[in-house]
Amino acid sequence: MGAHVQGSGEQEFLALERELSVFLRRARASSGEMARELHPELEPAAYGLLVRLEEAGRQRATDLAAYFGVGKATMSRQLRALEELGLLAREPDPADGRAFLVGLTPEGRERFLKVRDARRVRYMRKLAGWDRGEVAELARLLHQLNAGTDS
Repeated sequence: MGAHVQGSGEQEFLALERELSVFLRRARASSGEMARELHPELEPAAYGLLVRLEEAGRQRATDLAAYFGVGKATMSRQLRALEELGLLAREPDPADGRAFLVGLTPEGRERFLKVRDARRVRYMRKLAGWDRGEVAELARLLHQLNAGTDS
């Protein structure tokens, strides 16, 4: 473990690590702001859950836990908090009466969309000087990076 990266690509990987560290720290702070705008008692990590539920629709808690790479207990705690805030609801899974699906409530969807739209405006302002092709390429590369972390 702790292997040292050898070869000509070492500096590129060090630069990647540095830039991703800054990006992730800023993204966490931004998610915290977005979460508080959505609901003052919302945990920053829960914002990502709302993003996923709005994008993919109702899901089982176990599927959400697998998607985010967290344990069932962590996911249950986060979902329970969102449910208590009235942002999501559980309903029996028609495919398996023992399981439940979680999804956004109408209030949760309305609040989420308002905050997401505000976030998109911030991105548009921040990247106003970028070519649209560059923005699309960044999105494509980030998607590729995220897809690669599933394996």
